[in-house]
Formats: sequence, C-alpha cells, structure tokens
Amino acid sequence: MAAHTRTYAVVGLTLVAAVTAGCSGSGSHAGSGGPASGPTTVSGQNKPAPTESNPPGDIPDNQVYVSYRPAGGSFTGFTLKVPEGWARTSQGGTTAFTDKLNTVTITAVSVSAAPTAGSVTNAVVPQLRTQVPKFSSPKVSEVTRHAGRAVLLTYQGDSAKDPVTGKVVRDAFERYAFHRAGHEVDLTLSGPVKADNVDPWRIVSDSFGWR
Repeated sequence: MAAHTRTYAVVGLTLVAAVTAGCSGSGSHAGSGGPASGPTTVSGQNKPAPTESNPPGDIPDNQVYVSYRPAGGSFTGFTLKVPEGWARTSQGGTTAFTDKLNTVTITAVSVSAAPTAGSVTNAVVPQLRTQVPKFSSPKVSEVTRHAGRAVLLTYQGDSAKDPVTGKVVRDAFERYAFHRAGHEVDLTLSGPVKADNVDPWRIVSDSFGWR
C-alpha cells in the first residue's frame, strides 16, 4: 500500500511540473512577439505619395450627357456635350467639369493661325512639360471629328495630390485643338491611365460643334 502511495505522489509531482513549465513557456512566447511590447516606428512618413497607375476611373455606360454652351468669355460660338451632374468650375477663359478622377476642360482663345501638328509639338508640348508633373509620352496627330479637323495631343502626367488621401493618380490626357476663323477651342479630357473611357471621350469630342 505504501508503494502505491509513493507512486501516485511521484506521478502527481511530475504532472504539476509539466503544467507549470508549459504555462511558463506559453507566457514567455506571447510576451516576446506581441505588437504592443514597445513603440512602433513608421518609416517613410515624409516620403512623397507613390503614383497610382491603375485606380478606378471608368465612366459608367449609363452616363447621361447634356449640352454646354458658354454664356460668357472671349468666345461663345461653340457647343458640346458634357457628362450630367459633374461639378463645374470656371477660371479666366477655362471651364472644367469634374467627377471623382475624370475631368473635361474647355479653353477658348483667339489665335492668328490654325493649330498644326508642328505648332502643337513645338509650342504646346514644351509648355505642358513645365505645367504637368511627370509629363511623358506626347503624341501629336491630326484627326477628324464631327466638327471637322482637329489636332490631337495625347500624353500622360501625374495629378495633383489629393488633399484628403494624399494620393497621386497617373492620368492619361486627350487634348483636341479645334479652329475656325481666328478662334481656337482646346478640349482636354483626362482620367486615370487604364480607365476604360474610350467611348465617353469619343461622345464628348464628337459632340463639339460651331454655332
């Protein structure tokens, strides 16, 4: 009987030691890898925001378009369709319609000669290089729209930093230069690179007309 008692005592002590060691090891492991064990240092807070090359920016297929006719400015003899509901801003001779990441910009100026592929390449492209952050990939061509001939300049550039999120978007631009009788209207369509806005931009550019 005494032998059995000693056996139970040894077994009991062994189990207690094992449980104690397990608990001690578990607590040590949790404490060594916890995220709250010390202050966290975030690196790169002062670095500029990276450029997003593929944010969402598709204009919906069911987007409605409305006619826009300038009521003032240096020249009002034209009309075109713009997306309904977009925010409108005007400054000097430029009017812009914006929604989220997409913008339609219209500028009317008086000129002595019609724009050509050469004049856009030699004058407009260098000017945009100084105005558009990370300007790149300029391509100039002459195209035909419903209003007639136009000089098309396509290029890419970075947007301004979003004041809320701090994000910078990589944008694609289409700039159409229409001309008639000493008047030039520049229509610029912009939105995120890789956004599927071919059809909406065609609707807007084809809707331009003189009046």
